[in-house]
Amino acid sequence: MIYIKYGPPDEREEHPTGDAARVYPFEKWRYRYIEGVGADVNIEFVDPTMTGEYRMTRDPFNQLPMKARTDFIPVTNVSTMAYITIQFQNKDLQFEQKEGVTEATVNLYGRITSITGRPVNNFDGTVKVNVPADMLQNAGEGKNIYQKSVPLQPGRYRLNIAAKDLVGNNATNYEVALDVPRLDEEHLSASSLILADMIEKVPRGPFVIGTSKVRPRMDNTFHRDEKIGIYLQLYNFEPDEKTRKPDGTIRYEISKEGSDDKTFDFSQDAEKAPGGASQIVVEQMLPLQNLEPGQYSLKITATDKKRNETLTRSVSFTIL
Repeated sequence: MIYIKYGPPDEREEHPTGDAARVYPFEKWRYRYIEGVGADVNIEFVDPTMTGEYRMTRDPFNQLPMKARTDFIPVTNVSTMAYITIQFQNKDLQFEQKEGVTEATVNLYGRITSITGRPVNNFDGTVKVNVPADMLQNAGEGKNIYQKSVPLQPGRYRLNIAAKDLVGNNATNYEVALDVPRLDEEHLSASSLILADMIEKVPRGPFVIGTSKVRPRMDNTFHRDEKIGIYLQLYNFEPDEKTRKPDGTIRYEISKEGSDDKTFDFSQDAEKAPGGASQIVVEQMLPLQNLEPGQYSLKITATDKKRNETLTRSVSFTIL
């Protein structure tokens, strides 16, 4: 099963007759990295029945579940803000009681390095979850989200996040490549397209981009009684010579996957969007009650009429 799912190990240590410390045959497999699991994954198999049927002695994949994502908001052509968002579910955390309140604590450590391993940036943080003792039984569906913003130059990096549940001692390690985009000042450009469950004007605090609090929906899954938040920044429209405003359109299309029919299709003039020709901020909250449950695709198309340029950003989401 492990071989089929993850391929051959990077290192394989075989002991078909056991050794001085082990009576039974055993093997050790090591993977340098498994996507979605982490780095330096070690798996041990033992044949306790001496029949050639090896079983895992410990499941290395039973770690602290964690979701992570990174969105990019360019600032200049040499600087981009990377918004690293991490989420845990209460049901995966261990709680301890303190003075009538049950508390879970997860420590985080993040490290960003160049592809060659040169340290670029690091961060740490703590996620604390407090639940009244009499409500703990119903707290399992709760989610806790944490975000850190890090300035980076355009280029390719490696992000490592280590997380540890201090009560249950469960831990995980997340590793992913970061491709930080460069803002093209000569052409129509855009930031990451973020689907959010909250977009509101606030001066400062967590999840703030510019002057707005934008809290990402980590799994891009929404219920019909919710609204879907859409956040996108568009850059470098060619301004009109007289008005100095952007001359173009922004089109929003939502279609159900597997169908060419548009369930939502709306266009607006770029000059009416917040911001100016150098930067337009798209912030929309759309109700979902008229959409049937299923898989959907959102496509935003920006058109600069002056330059005759078109740019498209798209993302999939689910309605329950």
